[in-house]
Amino acid sequence: MTAQNENDQELENKKKVVQEEFKGFFTAFKTFLSDLLNIREDTDKELTITKIKAGIAVKSHNAWVLIFSIFIASIGLNVSSTAVVIGAMLVSPLMGPILGLGLSIGINDIDTLRRSLINLGVMVGLSITTSFLFFSIPLFQDATPEIIARTAPDVRDVLIALAGGLALIIALSRRTEMTNTIAGIAIATALMPPLCTAGYGLATWNFKYFGGAMFLFLINAIFIALATFAVVKFLRFPVVKYINQAKRKRIAQLVGFIATIIISFSIYQFYLLFQENQYKLNAEHFISELQEKTGAGIISTTVNYDQKSIKIVVLGTNIDEVQKKIWSNKMDEFSIPNSSLIIQQDDKTSLLQDEINTIKNSYVKNQNLIASKDEIILQKEALIIEKEHQLQQLYKKQIPFVQLSQEARIIYAGLDKLSYASKLETNFSSIDTVAVFEVKWNDSIKNTKQLNIKFKNWLQTRLNNSKIELLNK
Repeated sequence: MTAQNENDQELENKKKVVQEEFKGFFTAFKTFLSDLLNIREDTDKELTITKIKAGIAVKSHNAWVLIFSIFIASIGLNVSSTAVVIGAMLVSPLMGPILGLGLSIGINDIDTLRRSLINLGVMVGLSITTSFLFFSIPLFQDATPEIIARTAPDVRDVLIALAGGLALIIALSRRTEMTNTIAGIAIATALMPPLCTAGYGLATWNFKYFGGAMFLFLINAIFIALATFAVVKFLRFPVVKYINQAKRKRIAQLVGFIATIIISFSIYQFYLLFQENQYKLNAEHFISELQEKTGAGIISTTVNYDQKSIKIVVLGTNIDEVQKKIWSNKMDEFSIPNSSLIIQQDDKTSLLQDEINTIKNSYVKNQNLIASKDEIILQKEALIIEKEHQLQQLYKKQIPFVQLSQEARIIYAGLDKLSYASKLETNFSSIDTVAVFEVKWNDSIKNTKQLNIKFKNWLQTRLNNSKIELLNK
């Protein structure tokens, strides 16, 4: 009985040890996660507020930087060069007023809010005007793929803007500025291309492009500001205090009202974009299923979310009326209800031909763009190879004088001084470079002639260069 009690006691002790170890592990893991994800540490609130306020104003050099960066971005969109557009986004000051909006709402600073709104309006006006003037030139009015890509936002743009805004304000709030992070976010959030596209829409009287591009810019700006507001509140930035309590209360209510409107509008827009994105995704699944089951040669599809319609252009195998009705009824199964299915077939040859010509022209343009890019790449690669060859030749001609002098001092104990210079020499048909060395031997050495010959031979062997002159000092 006593042995049984001892075993039970020992088992109980082991359980307690295991429990204590588990609690220790859980506590250590909790501490690790806290240290890993804690953004309050190393936060400089006052410096962050100062930096954001300093970047709000658009004047003098900022205005010109914005104008030229918009001009560069417009050119990049026109030639479908992503690299040029990225370069323009890196120098653009557009992010400043947007961050100012989020900060001012977060700290109840009505003056900064007013200044941010004014400067944002000025920046948008300057940007659209600059791109409008550029795209007003008939030579630059082609709707390139880069321009078309900025005419219709989807739910992914919202997520990019929100994540980019969060990363940006967190990076800015550190005591040590994370320059690479800030530059990367400026590229990812892509504020400039939509404004350039809006200018293109005005210049070409394409108000659909203008509206879509401005909507994309608005989405990006709102969600970046919203992310800034959220982080400012989370980090508990100091709220602006007013002497007049009544005024303070009114401002807090006004800022709270504005923040509520922005958050509500953001959630609503996110919902709308999510619905549109889901509709188009379901439509793609429906079209793939239709093509697989009927064997129809679908050459073009158009999904219109606003009009709730799906247009399919079929070439070859016709889809009869019975099949049309069956597939129209199946649209509910793919979560695309209350939508019309439009199937365009061989009986409308002229319309089909237009569609084919459009596709063909787009393909030719794309191929020309690819060919021109390949040619540019080949030219640059050839230039790089040539420069590398020139660099190698230059390295070969360089003489490691410091190392050479140290080696010479070790080998030739009587060497007091060694000088080196390059001399250009010509016979009027060619120019050559001669390495000239000057030596000074210790006064105790009497016969320097034989030593000079030996030293010169050593230099020629060491440098693999027969064109060496040796002088005595």
